[in-house]
Amino acid sequence: MPTRRSFLHGLTLASGASLLAPRLGRAASESPPETTTIRLSLTPSICLAPQYVAESLLRSEGFTDVRYTGAGPTGTGGGGVPGARQMGAGETDIGMNFAAPLVVALDARTPIVILAGVHVGCFELIATERVRTITDLKGKTVAVFSLESAQQIFLSAMATQVGLDPRKDITWVTPPAAEAKQMLADGKVDAFLGFPPDPQELRAKKIGHVVVNSATDRPWSQYFCCMVAANREFATRHPVATKRALRAILKADRICALEPARAARTFLDRGFQTREEWAIQAIKEIPYGRWREYNPEETLRFYALRLREAGMIKGSPQKILSEGTDWRFLTELKKELKV
Repeated sequence: MPTRRSFLHGLTLASGASLLAPRLGRAASESPPETTTIRLSLTPSICLAPQYVAESLLRSEGFTDVRYTGAGPTGTGGGGVPGARQMGAGETDIGMNFAAPLVVALDARTPIVILAGVHVGCFELIATERVRTITDLKGKTVAVFSLESAQQIFLSAMATQVGLDPRKDITWVTPPAAEAKQMLADGKVDAFLGFPPDPQELRAKKIGHVVVNSATDRPWSQYFCCMVAANREFATRHPVATKRALRAILKADRICALEPARAARTFLDRGFQTREEWAIQAIKEIPYGRWREYNPEETLRFYALRLREAGMIKGSPQKILSEGTDWRFLTELKKELKV
Protein backbone atom coordinates (compact mmCIF):
# COMPACT_ATOMS: atom_id res chain seq x y z
CA MET A 1 0.00 0.00 0.00
CA PRO A 2 1.57 3.35 -1.02
CA THR A 3 2.34 5.67 1.88
CA ARG A 4 1.20 9.29 2.11
CA ARG A 5 4.80 10.26 1.42
CA SER A 6 4.91 8.17 -1.78
CA PHE A 7 1.54 9.62 -2.82
CA LEU A 8 2.86 13.17 -2.47
CA HIS A 9 6.01 12.27 -4.32
CA GLY A 10 3.87 10.74 -7.04
CA LEU A 11 1.99 14.00 -7.42
CA THR A 12 5.24 15.91 -7.70
CA LEU A 13 6.67 13.49 -10.22
CA ALA A 14 3.47 13.50 -12.20
CA SER A 15 3.64 17.29 -12.32
CA GLY A 16 7.24 17.14 -13.47
CA ALA A 17 6.34 14.50 -16.00
CA SER A 18 3.95 16.90 -17.69
CA LEU A 19 7.00 18.78 -18.91
CA LEU A 20 8.13 15.59 -20.64
CA ALA A 21 4.91 15.02 -22.55
CA PRO A 22 4.75 17.53 -25.41
CA ARG A 23 2.39 15.22 -27.29
CA LEU A 24 -0.07 14.56 -24.51
CA GLY A 25 -2.86 15.29 -27.00
CA ARG A 26 -1.79 12.29 -29.05
CA ALA A 27 -1.89 10.04 -25.96
CA ALA A 28 -5.30 11.37 -24.97
CA SER A 29 -6.62 10.67 -28.45
CA GLU A 30 -5.57 7.02 -28.33
CA SER A 31 -7.96 4.26 -27.46
CA PRO A 32 -8.11 3.56 -23.72
CA PRO A 33 -6.13 0.58 -22.45
CA GLU A 34 -7.90 -2.75 -22.92
CA THR A 35 -7.38 -3.39 -19.19
CA THR A 36 -7.15 -0.92 -16.33
CA THR A 37 -5.07 -3.29 -14.17
CA ILE A 38 -1.30 -3.50 -14.62
CA ARG A 39 1.11 -5.64 -12.58
CA LEU A 40 4.84 -4.97 -12.31
CA SER A 41 7.55 -6.75 -10.34
CA LEU A 42 8.83 -5.69 -6.94
CA THR A 43 12.61 -5.96 -7.24
CA PRO A 44 15.12 -4.38 -4.82
CA SER A 45 17.69 -3.13 -7.35
CA ILE A 46 17.61 0.64 -7.60
CA CYS A 47 18.55 0.56 -11.28
CA LEU A 48 14.92 -0.46 -11.82
CA ALA A 49 13.73 2.79 -10.22
CA PRO A 50 11.90 3.98 -13.37
CA GLN A 51 9.21 1.34 -12.95
CA TYR A 52 8.44 2.68 -9.46
CA VAL A 53 8.58 6.32 -10.53
CA ALA A 54 6.18 5.29 -13.30
CA GLU A 55 3.27 4.58 -10.94
CA SER A 56 1.63 7.99 -11.23
CA LEU A 57 2.35 8.04 -14.97
CA LEU A 58 0.69 4.66 -15.36
CA ARG A 59 -2.39 6.06 -13.68
CA SER A 60 -2.39 9.00 -16.08
CA GLU A 61 -2.26 6.44 -18.91
CA GLY A 62 -5.57 4.99 -17.76
CA PHE A 63 -4.50 2.24 -15.35
CA THR A 64 -6.61 2.56 -12.21
CA ASP A 65 -5.18 -0.54 -10.50
CA VAL A 66 -1.35 -0.48 -10.48
CA ARG A 67 0.18 -3.39 -8.58
CA TYR A 68 3.77 -4.27 -7.68
CA THR A 69 4.16 -7.96 -6.91
CA GLY A 70 7.02 -10.27 -6.00
CA ALA A 71 9.13 -11.30 -3.04
CA GLY A 72 9.08 -7.83 -1.54
CA PRO A 73 11.72 -5.41 -0.27
CA THR A 74 13.93 -8.06 1.34
CA GLY A 75 13.73 -10.66 -1.43
CA THR A 76 14.98 -10.91 -4.99
CA GLY A 77 11.58 -9.98 -6.30
CA GLY A 78 11.00 -10.10 -10.03
CA GLY A 79 14.56 -9.77 -11.29
CA GLY A 80 16.77 -12.10 -13.28
CA VAL A 81 15.67 -15.44 -14.71
CA PRO A 82 13.22 -16.14 -11.82
CA GLY A 83 11.50 -12.82 -12.49
CA ALA A 84 11.27 -13.59 -16.20
CA ARG A 85 9.69 -16.93 -15.35
CA GLN A 86 7.17 -15.21 -13.07
CA MET A 87 6.29 -12.90 -15.95
CA GLY A 88 6.01 -15.80 -18.37
CA ALA A 89 3.68 -17.55 -15.92
CA GLY A 90 1.39 -14.52 -15.91
CA GLU A 91 2.25 -13.26 -12.42
CA THR A 92 3.34 -9.89 -13.81
CA ASP A 93 2.37 -8.12 -17.01
CA ILE A 94 5.24 -5.78 -17.83
CA GLY A 95 8.36 -4.41 -16.17
CA MET A 96 12.09 -3.91 -16.18
CA ASN A 97 14.59 -6.72 -15.97
CA PHE A 98 18.23 -7.32 -16.84
CA ALA A 99 19.36 -7.93 -20.41
CA ALA A 100 21.54 -11.01 -19.95
CA PRO A 101 19.05 -12.99 -17.80
CA LEU A 102 16.30 -12.10 -20.29
CA VAL A 103 18.36 -13.80 -23.02
CA VAL A 104 18.65 -16.94 -20.85
CA ALA A 105 14.90 -16.90 -20.21
CA LEU A 106 14.06 -16.48 -23.89
CA ASP A 107 16.37 -19.33 -24.83
CA ALA A 108 14.36 -21.51 -22.45
CA ARG A 109 11.22 -20.47 -24.37
CA THR A 110 9.77 -18.43 -21.52
CA PRO A 111 6.68 -16.68 -23.03
CA ILE A 112 7.85 -13.11 -22.69
CA VAL A 113 8.72 -10.45 -25.23
CA ILE A 114 11.30 -7.66 -24.96
CA LEU A 115 9.98 -4.23 -25.88
CA ALA A 116 12.78 -1.69 -25.31
CA GLY A 117 16.03 -0.88 -23.58
CA VAL A 118 16.06 1.65 -20.74
CA HIS A 119 19.63 2.34 -19.65
CA VAL A 120 23.18 1.02 -19.54
CA GLY A 121 25.53 0.98 -16.58
CA CYS A 122 24.06 -1.00 -13.68
CA PHE A 123 26.67 -3.36 -12.37
CA GLU A 124 30.20 -3.10 -11.01
CA LEU A 125 32.72 -5.86 -10.43
CA ILE A 126 34.33 -5.21 -7.05
CA ALA A 127 37.25 -7.31 -5.89
CA THR A 128 40.13 -7.73 -3.47
CA GLU A 129 43.71 -6.92 -4.37
CA ARG A 130 44.04 -10.46 -5.71
CA VAL A 131 41.96 -9.46 -8.74
CA ARG A 132 43.02 -6.55 -10.96
CA THR A 133 41.38 -7.62 -14.23
CA ILE A 134 38.58 -9.96 -15.28
CA THR A 135 41.20 -12.46 -16.42
CA ASP A 136 42.44 -12.66 -12.83
CA LEU A 137 39.16 -14.37 -11.87
CA LYS A 138 40.57 -17.68 -13.11
CA GLY A 139 40.83 -19.97 -10.12
CA LYS A 140 39.13 -17.43 -7.85
CA THR A 141 35.96 -17.50 -5.74
CA VAL A 142 33.12 -15.12 -6.56
CA ALA A 143 30.01 -14.42 -4.48
CA VAL A 144 26.66 -14.11 -6.26
CA PHE A 145 23.13 -14.14 -4.88
CA SER A 146 22.28 -17.42 -6.62
CA LEU A 147 23.04 -19.43 -9.70
CA GLU A 148 21.07 -17.99 -12.62
CA SER A 149 20.95 -14.66 -10.79
CA ALA A 150 21.61 -11.54 -12.83
CA GLN A 151 24.99 -11.33 -11.11
CA GLN A 152 26.11 -14.78 -12.13
CA ILE A 153 24.85 -14.47 -15.71
CA PHE A 154 26.39 -11.06 -16.34
CA LEU A 155 29.71 -12.12 -14.85
CA SER A 156 29.69 -15.32 -16.90
CA ALA A 157 29.33 -13.18 -20.02
CA MET A 158 32.19 -10.97 -18.85
CA ALA A 159 34.41 -14.00 -18.21
CA THR A 160 33.67 -15.46 -21.62
CA GLN A 161 34.52 -12.14 -23.25
CA VAL A 162 38.14 -12.46 -22.02
CA GLY A 163 38.50 -16.17 -22.78
CA LEU A 164 37.59 -17.76 -19.44
CA ASP A 165 35.18 -20.64 -19.01
CA PRO A 166 32.88 -19.58 -16.15
CA ARG A 167 31.85 -23.21 -15.57
CA LYS A 168 35.40 -24.36 -14.89
CA ASP A 169 37.53 -21.31 -14.11
CA ILE A 170 35.41 -19.67 -11.39
CA THR A 171 34.19 -21.05 -8.07
CA TRP A 172 30.74 -19.64 -7.35
CA VAL A 173 29.33 -19.24 -3.84
CA THR A 174 25.83 -18.04 -3.03
CA PRO A 175 25.58 -16.39 0.41
CA PRO A 176 22.90 -13.82 1.25
CA ALA A 177 23.69 -10.29 0.07
CA ALA A 178 24.84 -8.87 3.40
CA GLU A 179 27.01 -11.91 4.06
CA ALA A 180 28.51 -11.73 0.56
CA LYS A 181 29.63 -8.16 1.11
CA GLN A 182 31.12 -9.03 4.47
CA MET A 183 32.95 -12.00 2.95
CA LEU A 184 34.49 -9.63 0.42
CA ALA A 185 35.56 -7.29 3.22
CA ASP A 186 37.12 -10.22 5.08
CA GLY A 187 38.88 -11.57 1.99
CA LYS A 188 36.89 -14.83 2.11
CA VAL A 189 35.82 -14.32 -1.51
CA ASP A 190 37.82 -12.69 -4.27
CA ALA A 191 35.10 -10.71 -6.02
CA PHE A 192 31.46 -9.64 -5.96
CA LEU A 193 29.33 -8.31 -8.81
CA GLY A 194 27.13 -5.59 -7.33
CA PHE A 195 23.98 -3.89 -8.57
CA PRO A 196 23.04 -0.47 -7.14
CA PRO A 197 23.10 0.43 -4.34
CA ASP A 198 25.60 -2.31 -3.36
CA PRO A 199 28.56 -0.71 -5.22
CA GLN A 200 27.81 2.64 -3.60
CA GLU A 201 27.77 1.01 -0.16
CA LEU A 202 31.03 -0.89 -0.76
CA ARG A 203 32.80 2.22 -2.05
CA ALA A 204 31.58 4.26 0.92
CA LYS A 205 32.92 1.61 3.29
CA LYS A 206 36.16 1.32 1.29
CA ILE A 207 35.66 -2.38 0.72
CA GLY A 208 37.55 -3.75 -2.28
CA HIS A 209 38.19 -1.84 -5.49
CA VAL A 210 36.28 -1.48 -8.75
CA VAL A 211 37.59 -3.73 -11.52
CA VAL A 212 34.80 -3.01 -14.03
CA ASN A 213 32.18 -0.27 -14.02
CA SER A 214 29.60 -1.04 -16.67
CA ALA A 215 28.57 2.62 -16.88
CA THR A 216 32.00 3.69 -18.12
CA ASP A 217 34.00 0.63 -19.26
CA ARG A 218 33.69 -0.82 -22.75
CA PRO A 219 32.21 -2.96 -24.10
CA TRP A 220 29.68 -3.11 -21.25
CA SER A 221 28.94 0.60 -21.36
CA GLN A 222 27.74 0.24 -24.96
CA TYR A 223 24.88 -2.13 -24.21
CA PHE A 224 21.69 -1.90 -22.20
CA CYS A 225 21.77 -3.39 -18.74
CA CYS A 226 18.05 -2.92 -18.03
CA MET A 227 15.28 -3.52 -20.54
CA VAL A 228 11.48 -3.64 -20.55
CA ALA A 229 9.77 -6.98 -21.12
CA ALA A 230 6.15 -8.07 -21.10
CA ASN A 231 4.20 -11.26 -20.78
CA ARG A 232 3.72 -12.38 -24.39
CA GLU A 233 -0.02 -13.02 -24.07
CA PHE A 234 -0.54 -9.68 -22.34
CA ALA A 235 1.27 -7.79 -25.14
CA THR A 236 -0.68 -9.67 -27.80
CA ARG A 237 -4.10 -9.23 -26.23
CA HIS A 238 -3.55 -5.70 -24.92
CA PRO A 239 -1.45 -3.72 -27.43
CA VAL A 240 -2.78 -0.31 -26.37
CA ALA A 241 -2.15 -1.07 -22.70
CA THR A 242 1.33 -2.35 -23.54
CA LYS A 243 2.25 0.80 -25.42
CA ARG A 244 0.85 3.04 -22.70
CA ALA A 245 2.74 1.16 -19.98
CA LEU A 246 6.00 1.31 -21.95
CA ARG A 247 5.51 5.03 -22.48
CA ALA A 248 5.08 5.56 -18.74
CA ILE A 249 8.31 3.68 -17.97
CA LEU A 250 10.33 5.58 -20.58
CA LYS A 251 9.00 8.90 -19.27
CA ALA A 252 9.87 7.81 -15.74
CA ASP A 253 13.40 7.02 -16.92
CA ARG A 254 13.73 10.67 -17.93
CA ILE A 255 12.42 11.81 -14.54
CA CYS A 256 15.12 9.73 -12.83
CA ALA A 257 17.71 11.67 -14.83
CA LEU A 258 16.19 15.06 -13.98
CA GLU A 259 15.18 14.50 -10.34
CA PRO A 260 17.44 11.84 -8.80
CA ALA A 261 16.66 12.71 -5.16
CA ARG A 262 12.92 12.39 -5.64
CA ALA A 263 13.35 9.20 -7.67
CA ALA A 264 15.49 7.74 -4.87
CA ARG A 265 12.85 8.54 -2.27
CA THR A 266 10.17 6.94 -4.44
CA PHE A 267 12.29 3.79 -4.53
CA LEU A 268 12.84 3.86 -0.76
CA ASP A 269 9.14 4.37 -0.11
CA ARG A 270 8.63 0.84 -1.45
CA GLY A 271 10.31 -0.39 1.72
CA PHE A 272 13.72 -1.20 0.24
CA GLN A 273 16.44 -0.98 2.86
CA THR A 274 19.44 1.20 2.06
CA ARG A 275 20.73 4.61 3.03
CA GLU A 276 19.16 7.49 1.19
CA GLU A 277 22.54 8.99 0.25
CA TRP A 278 23.60 5.73 -1.41
CA ALA A 279 20.30 5.56 -3.29
CA ILE A 280 20.65 9.13 -4.54
CA GLN A 281 24.25 8.56 -5.54
CA ALA A 282 23.30 5.42 -7.45
CA ILE A 283 20.58 7.19 -9.42
CA LYS A 284 22.94 10.04 -10.25
CA GLU A 285 25.57 7.58 -11.51
CA ILE A 286 23.25 5.47 -13.67
CA PRO A 287 22.91 7.08 -17.14
CA TYR A 288 19.14 7.49 -17.15
CA GLY A 289 17.33 9.44 -19.84
CA ARG A 290 19.41 8.14 -22.75
CA TRP A 291 17.37 5.20 -24.02
CA ARG A 292 17.48 6.53 -27.59
CA GLU A 293 21.27 6.38 -27.72
CA TYR A 294 21.73 2.61 -27.62
CA ASN A 295 20.52 -0.28 -29.75
CA PRO A 296 18.41 -2.93 -28.00
CA GLU A 297 18.94 -5.44 -30.82
CA GLU A 298 22.71 -5.11 -30.54
CA THR A 299 22.43 -5.59 -26.78
CA LEU A 300 20.61 -8.88 -27.13
CA ARG A 301 22.91 -10.06 -29.91
CA PHE A 302 25.99 -9.26 -27.83
CA TYR A 303 24.79 -11.10 -24.73
CA ALA A 304 23.42 -14.03 -26.73
CA LEU A 305 26.85 -14.56 -28.31
CA ARG A 306 28.65 -14.36 -24.97
CA LEU A 307 26.19 -16.64 -23.18
CA ARG A 308 26.22 -19.18 -25.98
CA GLU A 309 30.01 -19.32 -25.67
CA ALA A 310 29.57 -19.78 -21.91
CA GLY A 311 27.25 -22.75 -22.47
CA MET A 312 24.33 -20.96 -20.81
CA ILE A 313 22.09 -20.88 -23.90
CA LYS A 314 21.78 -23.05 -27.00
CA GLY A 315 19.88 -20.84 -29.43
CA SER A 316 21.38 -18.37 -31.89
CA PRO A 317 21.19 -14.60 -31.43
CA GLN A 318 18.94 -14.37 -34.48
CA LYS A 319 16.50 -16.84 -32.95
CA ILE A 320 16.41 -14.85 -29.73
CA LEU A 321 15.70 -11.66 -31.67
CA SER A 322 13.11 -13.12 -34.02
CA GLU A 323 11.13 -14.98 -31.36
CA GLY A 324 11.62 -12.79 -28.30
CA THR A 325 11.31 -9.14 -29.32
CA ASP A 326 8.65 -6.70 -30.49
CA TRP A 327 9.96 -3.23 -31.34
CA ARG A 328 6.77 -1.76 -32.82
CA PHE A 329 5.82 0.14 -29.65
CA LEU A 330 9.35 1.49 -29.26
CA THR A 331 9.37 2.64 -32.88
CA GLU A 332 6.13 4.57 -32.34
CA LEU A 333 7.30 6.10 -29.06
CA LYS A 334 10.59 7.27 -30.55
CA LYS A 335 8.50 9.42 -32.89
CA GLU A 336 6.12 10.63 -30.20
CA LEU A 337 8.46 11.34 -27.28
CA LYS A 338 10.81 14.16 -28.13
CA VAL A 339 12.79 14.19 -24.86
